[in-house]
Amino acid sequence: MSTTVRMTMAQALVRYLTAQKVRDEASGELLPLFGGMFAIFGHGNVAGLGEALYTYHDQLPTYRAHNEQAMANAAIAYAKAHMRRRMMAVTTSIGPGATNLLTSAALAHVNRLPVLLLPGDVFISRAPDPVLQQLEDFGDGTLSVNDCFRPVSRYFDRIVKPEQLLTALPRAMHVLTDPAQCGPVTLALPQDVQTEAYDWPKQFFAERVHHFRRMPPAVEDIAAAAQALRHARHPVMVIGGGALYAQASEAVRRFAEAHGVPVAETQAGKGTLAWHHPLQLGPAGVCGSTAANEMLADADVVLAVGTRLQDFTTGSNALYCQARIVTLNVNGYDAIKGGNVQVLADATLGLEALSAALDTWQSDHAWRARAEHEAKDWRSIVDGITGCRELPARTLPYDGEIIGAVQRSHVDSTRRDIVVCAAGTLPGELEKLWRTETPGGYHVEYGYSCMGYEIAGGLGVKMAKPDREVIVMLGDGSYLMLNAEIATSVMLGHKLIVIVLDNRGFGCINRLQQECGGVPFNNMFEDCLHGPDGIPSIDFAAHAHAMGAHAEHVRSIAMLEQALARARASTRTYVIAIDTDHRRTTEQGGCWWEVAVPEVSEHEAVQRARRDYDIAKKQQHR
Repeated sequence: MSTTVRMTMAQALVRYLTAQKVRDEASGELLPLFGGMFAIFGHGNVAGLGEALYTYHDQLPTYRAHNEQAMANAAIAYAKAHMRRRMMAVTTSIGPGATNLLTSAALAHVNRLPVLLLPGDVFISRAPDPVLQQLEDFGDGTLSVNDCFRPVSRYFDRIVKPEQLLTALPRAMHVLTDPAQCGPVTLALPQDVQTEAYDWPKQFFAERVHHFRRMPPAVEDIAAAAQALRHARHPVMVIGGGALYAQASEAVRRFAEAHGVPVAETQAGKGTLAWHHPLQLGPAGVCGSTAANEMLADADVVLAVGTRLQDFTTGSNALYCQARIVTLNVNGYDAIKGGNVQVLADATLGLEALSAALDTWQSDHAWRARAEHEAKDWRSIVDGITGCRELPARTLPYDGEIIGAVQRSHVDSTRRDIVVCAAGTLPGELEKLWRTETPGGYHVEYGYSCMGYEIAGGLGVKMAKPDREVIVMLGDGSYLMLNAEIATSVMLGHKLIVIVLDNRGFGCINRLQQECGGVPFNNMFEDCLHGPDGIPSIDFAAHAHAMGAHAEHVRSIAMLEQALARARASTRTYVIAIDTDHRRTTEQGGCWWEVAVPEVSEHEAVQRARRDYDIAKKQQHR
């Protein structure tokens, strides 16, 4: 009996992917590790990989999108919604299709999220050299545009012989499923090699069930962290996305309650602890709550769990520079960022071990009482902002009031809804004001702050969680950058609710420009060069309707609430556009964020901003 099977490289790749499985931790059901393949076919992947995908389409579904970056964003969101336990692959042509993936690769790399990228590549034989879409480097004959993926991939390989898959694919699976190394994998696939046959060992295609390892902490690391906390009277936990991916919500809650340690969140970690928990301070940092930032400013120890300690979280290293940092992270690169005490471990196992080592230790009683008081006050502030329904005549609503309307539109919204967002003003407003009781109910991409992620990301989330209501909130700027996956959501039957907040430009950066002393310039439509027809007036509802969605434009909070009822009742993607005020934001909370201001300028406002910048820099920890 033959122990090999003859297949093309592309066929072998697809068959291997279909053999990768994962066991659902709740039900015990065995599921495909890869939920499918997003593909836009073109020169370089339609003949080879396209034939293979058709052959196995009943085992690995192929989904067609409208933009390569968007389909990769959807794949990344799918993985994030599954807490990195399931994922997708993406294939493109060899030219602009491939380079369109670069932004998504960087997004996945920054956010530590798995996605398998399979761009087509040029002929290895060089027989038709240069082939259509081929970039020619005058000093390196081996170079193609796919080499751009090297710095934005956790693992990169170019398959120049079919049998190289025998080593490349297991390595790829290791990176995609490893909690510390997790990120994008790129396998560049030369179009001629895709179609070459090889006698593959049948064992290579045997079913493999992937188990997501939990790294236990070292005894000495726990001892050092416990010693640091025992000397603390005013500790605060800062919870990042690593805690969510480690499914550490219960461990966080138990640790906080047992030891009286209040909890602040990052963008990626929001939702780990329910919004109404007495020790839930809300978000930390630049988009932080008054409760979290005031407690962090007075903390003597910060226990940072599963966070990269990004500048928005730390206030550019100025918010809690007085505190000793204890990091608990599965990734050593992230663990050392605190510069003090590091625990290299899975978040759940690390917190459990640390709690056991601390035994009956608790924070100062007055500190815990203050934290609970501050948290309650913050919840009251949020109530006041999001509870607003009536505005003065001719007053446009702002993001906070719209967020309130969205959450009021369903009695179970804090448990069932998943909000999706990315760049601009909205992530800051949502981090402060959105309420969720469910891990994963808050899905905001803010590591890369990628405009255009929102609608495609919403599609990926809906594909991962079809029984949940997925609400995409985005500004008009992001909508205009990348919106075509509205049509994909309609085509696939994955209903989204999309709310477009139209402030007629890039309102977020317009405010930042002025905060740095600049004049309004090239951000809002009214401050840009335009032709004889004047400032554009864009009908987003009509545009979305043209792509097959139900859509309407509303003019008030009351109309928005009525439209949301229709959107929730709809079975098709529903887009609601509403005009907003770009000048108003939530004043409460926040802290300094370093944005470099010109040292020399002829403008007095810039000079003043530079003086403020120099003062703030003195508070910065290095």
